Amino acid sequence: MTRGFARTAALLEADSFRGSAVTLLFALLLGAAWAAWFTASEVPLYEVTGNARLETNRAAYVVQSPIDGMLVSAALGVGRDVKAGEELARVESDLQKFQRSESRTRIGTVADQIRALREELALSAKAGEEDRRASLANVEVARQQTKSAEAPARYLEGEIDRVKKLHRQGLIAERDYQRAISDAASQRATADSLRAGIDRIGRDQRQRDSERLVRQQQIRSEITKLEGEIRNTRSGLDRLEFEIDRRVIRSPVAGRIGEAAVLRPGAFLAEGEKLAAIVPDGGVILVAQFPPAAAMGRVKQGKKARIRLQGFPWAQYGSLEGEVQRVAGEVRDGSVRVELSVTPNGRIPMQHGLPGSVEVEVERISPARLALRLAGGYLTAPRSGRGSAAP
Repeated sequence: MTRGFARTAALLEADSFRGSAVTLLFALLLGAAWAAWFTASEVPLYEVTGNARLETNRAAYVVQSPIDGMLVSAALGVGRDVKAGEELARVESDLQKFQRSESRTRIGTVADQIRALREELALSAKAGEEDRRASLANVEVARQQTKSAEAPARYLEGEIDRVKKLHRQGLIAERDYQRAISDAASQRATADSLRAGIDRIGRDQRQRDSERLVRQQQIRSEITKLEGEIRNTRSGLDRLEFEIDRRVIRSPVAGRIGEAAVLRPGAFLAEGEKLAAIVPDGGVILVAQFPPAAAMGRVKQGKKARIRLQGFPWAQYGSLEGEVQRVAGEVRDGSVRVELSVTPNGRIPMQHGLPGSVEVEVERISPARLALRLAGGYLTAPRSGRGSAAP
């Protein structure tokens, strides 16, 4: 009995030793595996910021009042989609419209005057042509009459010598002699009068042509003056059209009204007053603000990121994947701007203005190096309460 108990105890002791050896071996293997992981493996290291939001990849356009004036109408509903050039608001322009109407009426009146002067000029030119043709016809008639009167005049003048000889010889009576001289002189006077009539027709025609040319020049000068007046009026009309169009406030781009001032017709607008902000159509990016120490030299282009948006719990909607596209090189308002592309997951709307947080993988490091870095940071960090002794 005693020997059996001793043998059982010995067997139990041997089994206990073997179990302890196995446990020790397993512990050693586990420690070696952990040591290998701790020194040789790499884990990702992230920089995190909660100051991030989705934005369109084009900056929002601020719509301002270009002039001082009273608001006539406004269509500035937040969230409304607008097209480029669509009217958003209108400032009073009654005075400019009245002046525009006056200018247009003036242009029409002056244009009628120019039309009448041109018609007068054309009629004057036509009358001049007809007058010259009539003068030429009269000259031709006068030449024929002169030619007809010239032959008898020369004949009678040729008879004077014969009549004088007969008168000296007493062969004709004094009365016949005087009648012959008188007839010759009368016929010569008639021929000379007809010849002078030809010259008079020419002089009269030249005088009428000169007077007509003077009048035509006056008409042309008046037309030139009126055309200049029309040009000036049209220039003023263009300025009025510009002023009227300037009082129509339009959307500079196609997009959506992101924010708008509360305005009612009759309100007075000051020049430069902000009326709305138009968020243009386009892709969406994530804009994050990182502390300089976290971003400078660490957050780089091409780094992967995980994005979580407020209002869309990541456990339900999941997170968005992103990639760093641009990193600002200067600090502004105490932070560094980082822009990231976003890959939609189909469950979260890609809407301008959604806030959230972002984690950017900045490096991969072994746990051993990370522990040494943390320890070094702890040892080199300044301690509060340590000050120099007072002299």
